[in-house]
Amino acid sequence: MTSYLTIGRDASAEVEVRRSRFLCVLRHVEDEAAARAVVAEQRAAHHDARHHCSAFVLGPRSEVERSSDDGEPAGTAGAPMLEVLRGAGVSDVVAVVTRWFGGTLLGAGGLVRAYGDAVRAALAEAGTRRRVLVTELALVVGHADAGRVEGELRARGVTVLGVEHGASVRLLLGATDPAVLAAQVAAVTAGTGVLDEAGERWV
Repeated sequence: MTSYLTIGRDASAEVEVRRSRFLCVLRHVEDEAAARAVVAEQRAAHHDARHHCSAFVLGPRSEVERSSDDGEPAGTAGAPMLEVLRGAGVSDVVAVVTRWFGGTLLGAGGLVRAYGDAVRAALAEAGTRRRVLVTELALVVGHADAGRVEGELRARGVTVLGVEHGASVRLLLGATDPAVLAAQVAAVTAGTGVLDEAGERWV
C-alpha cells in the first residue's frame, strides 16, 4: 500500500427531514484519540441536540473502523454513516452527525437514509485527496546555495518536506522514486549533493 484517499478538507453539511435537522461534520484525523476528540467537541458545541452519532475510518488500509448510534435505534445511524465512508473509499476521517429532533418519528428506514445523506452531503463538500507514501531523504547544503538549490528542486516538482537551519542547511525531501530524485539533486548541485535516507512519511 503506497497511497490511499482521504478527504480534501474539513467540511460540514446539513439535511432536514420532517423538521429533524442532521448536521454532519467531517474532519481529517490521524488517530482514534483525535477522532473521539472531535465527537466530544461536537457534543459540547451542540449540547442542546439529542444525538451525536459518529463513524470513523483510520489507516492506509482502513485498519480501524468504529461507529456509534449514540442512543438512536441500533444500526440506524453509526453503521450507515460508516457504510458511506467505506463506499467513498476514504480513510483518516471522522464523521459526526448531530441530530435535533423535529417532533416526528422517522422510523428505522428514515433514520438510515437521513444519517447516510448527511454524510454524503458533507463528503461532496469535502472532496478527496490522495496520500502517498514517500521516502524521506536529507540533503545538506551550504547557506549560500540553500535558497537556489531548494528553488530549483521545487521547480522540478520535488517535494520539500522541511528545511532545518544550523551550521549548514538540511533540506528534507520526499520521493516515490529515490533514484529519480538523486539524478535531480546531482543536476542541481553539479554532482556534489549527497542524499541520506531518513525514513518514510505519508504526504
